[in-house]
Amino acid sequence: MPRYKAVISYDGTNYAGFQVQNNAHTIQEAIEKTLKRLNGGKPITIHPSGRTDSGVHAKGQVIHFDYPHKREAEKFRFALDTQTPDDICFLSVEEVEETFHARYLAKEKIYHYHLDIGHTRDPFKRLYSAHYRYDLDLGIMRQAAKDIEGEHDFSVFCATGSSVEDKTRNVYEVIIEEVSETELRFIFRGNGFLYKMVRMLVGTLLKIGNGQLPVDAIKIALENQDKKMTGPTAHPEGLFLMNVSYD
Repeated sequence: MPRYKAVISYDGTNYAGFQVQNNAHTIQEAIEKTLKRLNGGKPITIHPSGRTDSGVHAKGQVIHFDYPHKREAEKFRFALDTQTPDDICFLSVEEVEETFHARYLAKEKIYHYHLDIGHTRDPFKRLYSAHYRYDLDLGIMRQAAKDIEGEHDFSVFCATGSSVEDKTRNVYEVIIEEVSETELRFIFRGNGFLYKMVRMLVGTLLKIGNGQLPVDAIKIALENQDKKMTGPTAHPEGLFLMNVSYD
């Protein structure tokens, strides 16, 4: 049975996350519904590089699935793109080896987190940026972000509900950019991220930047698995899965 890899983009605003859930509208459900229709009513299961939460977006999510027969890649992409909801886009579709796995073979992921720091919330950013109106010291935050980089046990930055046993991850780079006077962008690049890990790290950086936690809070939290040195989980609407890389 041919295996296909697809790169998809979606606006997560109206979905209860990626994974299929009972009595909830999800990205997986919407895509599998379309595939079932294209496959003459027979179900097909898709497998993502990772599951995004309710309200979280993606510009470069990767999925794979097995399809009963070969399809010309561009025509297949067009059919999926035009028959899924308007807030889901199929950027590419290609046939791959049957050994390809979107999740287990991923080598690097990049997440962006957008933060509206205007005194009042911009209504036109509200679905794609979290809002934080308090003072922030970016120099202190950038100093603290360096403690995230490298290989660590990130258990303290993993929300309850994760079934993953090995919580060691290697974060290659964390960048905090000033997009404008009223917007920050956090860039996280690493070999993988745990359940709500990026949002918990952003929440902690904000607490450090506002002077509510010391600059070495993340270092202490990682060394001692100390929850008291972490901040709240940042809101989901600012988070975007931007890219997933493979060998």
